[in-house]
Amino acid sequence: MSQNYKENGGDKWVVGGTLEIKEGASFLVEGKPFTGGTLIESQEESNATTVAALRDDFNELLVKLKAAGLMK
Repeated sequence: MSQNYKENGGDKWVVGGTLEIKEGASFLVEGKPFTGGTLIESQEESNATTVAALRDDFNELLVKLKAAGLMK
């Protein structure tokens, strides 16, 4: 059997090889363009001068990642 094939009359595609999306193509999920991941609020660059301040900056990043569902 081929590495890439359809099942259930085409309702399901199985990709066992590489799926390449060429420039100009689109990939939709529930009718919306899939961008490759969840965009989260940008994290400011740390200007921390102490370990405690760096910890606070890092914890802020963890909160954003968890809120976006990228971490448990």
